[in-house]
Amino acid sequence: MFPVPDAIVANARPAATVVVLRDGPAGPEVFMVRRHEDTAFMGGAHVFPGGRVDAADGDADESWCDGIPHATIQLDGLEKSEAVAYHVAAARELFEEAGVLLARQPGGDFVSLVGAADHERLKQDRVRVHDARTTLRAVIERERLRLALDALVLFAHWVTPPVDTRQFDTRFFMTRVPPHQTPAHDDTETTHSLWARPTDAIAQSMKGEIVLPPPTWSTLRELEPFESVKDALAWARRRTVVRRMPKAIEQDGHRMLVLPGDPLHPDPPGDDPPLETRFVLVDRRWRAERPPT
Repeated sequence: MFPVPDAIVANARPAATVVVLRDGPAGPEVFMVRRHEDTAFMGGAHVFPGGRVDAADGDADESWCDGIPHATIQLDGLEKSEAVAYHVAAARELFEEAGVLLARQPGGDFVSLVGAADHERLKQDRVRVHDARTTLRAVIERERLRLALDALVLFAHWVTPPVDTRQFDTRFFMTRVPPHQTPAHDDTETTHSLWARPTDAIAQSMKGEIVLPPPTWSTLRELEPFESVKDALAWARRRTVVRRMPKAIEQDGHRMLVLPGDPLHPDPPGDDPPLETRFVLVDRRWRAERPPT
């Protein structure tokens, strides 16, 4: 992991994002939500479900969670409680923003939300967890389930540049959508949702139909080559995760974000450099560009 000065990331808020995948007729598809226009951070953009790590996310142990060792291995540079909290936050945000519950029944199968009663009960729980009227742990324990932290595969680490007060230190996880569950936006923080092949989502962005923040764009680019969810997950498991923090600069009157590996960024790209290493803000949208050769 390439070093970032401690002073730069000291005040960054820990956050977790989950890329949910399914196999489609033409290859893997990703689930994205459109953030509410009035949201302070990335309002109106299409993103993967995610959000901040809360204090309660550290309240996790083997009594209700599978995959505690998995979580500590994936984030072995952190304290155990902090590593686990990132994973719990990812599962919680996925439940709140997409209605996907990464939890297993006693027999080992993922919980099914097909039944009308189960669906409605957990739909209400989703709202109550979001509003802090209950906790994800309380839901899991009442339903006699186990939270499946081992279903989350860490594959990226992004730190937003310190350009305002909303700086986030975000771990990106990948998972396959559980059988018998259908993701949907929450109509609170998010107003729309879609399944799309990475190539199609990028094409929609280029036509101005959706807005993709730089980390979302770069992630979609990385997922483009895979022919199945299995292939994407295998890549995620073997990938060496390096911290990426875009650098904000002004050039020729334009605001720009450059990624590690760009000639204008001081950090090296790592073993898996992005195709586009710079994003120019044009009409309030980030336009991806490759550096001049």
